[in-house]
Parts: sequence; structure tokens; C-alpha cells
Amino acid sequence: MNETSIAPGSSANVDLTGRSALVTGAASGIGRACAGRLAHAGASVTVLDLDGDAARKVAEGIGGEAVRVDLSDHAALDALDFEADIVVNNAGLQHVAAVEEFPPERFSLILRVMLEAPFRLARKALPGMYEKGWGRIVNISSIQGMVASPYKSAYVSAKHGLEGLSKVIALEGGPKGGTSNCICPAYVRTPLMENQIADQAKTHGISEDEVVEKIMLTEPAIKRLIEPEEVAEMAAFLCSPAASFINGTSLTMDGGATVH
Repeated sequence: MNETSIAPGSSANVDLTGRSALVTGAASGIGRACAGRLAHAGASVTVLDLDGDAARKVAEGIGGEAVRVDLSDHAALDALDFEADIVVNNAGLQHVAAVEEFPPERFSLILRVMLEAPFRLARKALPGMYEKGWGRIVNISSIQGMVASPYKSAYVSAKHGLEGLSKVIALEGGPKGGTSNCICPAYVRTPLMENQIADQAKTHGISEDEVVEKIMLTEPAIKRLIEPEEVAEMAAFLCSPAASFINGTSLTMDGGATVH
């Protein structure tokens, strides 16, 4: 097994038997990895995604349930009927443009999906968590929730907001048995990242290989992309007994990029 291969159950022993989990954007990338990891730990997982067919395939593979929903649709979110002991807010999208050229409707869409949806889902799930005296909110943030990058005003704004929301939930939920944390990876090998490489290449007028080498991997001391399974292991760890006192934190996975 090489250093980037993650075997199921390879982190601290995590037993989530009897727990229920909701993972957004779970049809691919980090979300799919998280859904699979939590299911392997014994949780009953709801795979939530805009792509209903892809969500069903993932759910079938892990013995979970698929739900198709548009996270930008407030009415659709408010109509969801669910309980979850674990909520993984992962769904996201990207648009790369200078502020003066950024479409306002796209800015609004990104904030609805990446900030307002996590708020609405947490708002629904928290009462059940508090009643049981146990709950985990895991927010897939980014190092861009901590620092900024040019041409990504909506994404950076949404991730910074998600960090703040997570901390508020941590303060409110801690006394009631719940924790809320952010995982902040650098560039992860996902379909969203692949699209971002193409957008960055177009914006900067360079090749896609140059984007990876000269933009994405200039700061990390570890010169590779992160694998989705590595992020999923961190998510599972945050649901383990060993992480019961980790609350309100932002756990970076950036190969040392932000220590400069």
C-alpha cells in the first residue's frame, strides 16, 4: 500500500453502528469517500446530491439511501424530512473570475449551496442530536476558508462563512453533546478540482499542467494532491470517541501550505 492509499478502517477504530449520517454532494469526490467510510464504520448513510442517478449508484454500493435535492432551492431543503446523528456538509461548486466580472447570480448560487444549505440542514438535524445527547457536524471547508485566493470571491466568501457557522454551532452544541468542526484541505483530486484546473488555465493563460505545478503545488511542502479518502478518514475520526473533545476547530490538510 502506498502512502496515499487508505484502507477502510485504517484510522482510529470508529464504530458508528446505530448512527445515521447525511452526506451532501455524496455522488462523487470527497462526499462519496465520506459516505463510504461512514457506512464502513456501521452508519446508515443518506447520499444526498443533485445528480440523482449517481447518488443512487453510490447508495446501492454502500447499502445506503439516495436523495436527490437541489441545495440552492430553499423550499426543497425545507421540505426534507430527515434525522441524522452526523451531517457532513460537503457539496460545493466553483466559479473563477475577477470580482468586477463575477456574475452576481453565480455568486448568490455558490453562497446558497455552500453556506445557506449547511445552515438549513444543521437547523433541521440539531434538535434530534440534542435530544440524543450526541451529534457530529462535519463541514468540509478548505484552506480557502482560512486564507484567500484571487478570482474566487464567492468560494472564499462561502468557506469563510462556513468556518464561522461551524464555530457558532460548536459553542451552542457542545453543552448538549454535539460537536462541529471544519476540515480544511488544500487541493483534492476531485471532479471539482479538475474543472478548476481548466478554469485557472483559461484565466491565467497557461497550460493545465502549469496550473498544478505553478499555482496549486507551489506552497505545500508535500508536492502532491490530496486523495478524497484521506479527507474521509479525518471525517470518520471526528465521529470517534477519541475526537469527542475536538470542537469548533479547523483541521488543516494542506501539506504545510499555510505555515509560511
